[in-house]
Amino acid sequence: MPTKKTKPKTAVRKAAKSAYTCKVCGAFAVIDPVCGCVEEHVFICCGKPMKKAAVKKPAPKKAVKK
Repeated sequence: MPTKKTKPKTAVRKAAKSAYTCKVCGAFAVIDPVCGCVEEHVFICCGKPMKKAAVKKPAPKKAVKK
């Protein structure tokens, strides 16, 4: 008898993303999902706090004509 497949709870929630970049070495970190904490977290790289960066959303896929 086949069992019913269920989606994991993480797939139900929409994940908000935030990103940080290091101004010294150029490292880039994407935080997914955002934790929702009240206090702001500080990410350190090269001994300095990373700066918040913009997260680019992927472009919609175009239909291919045959």
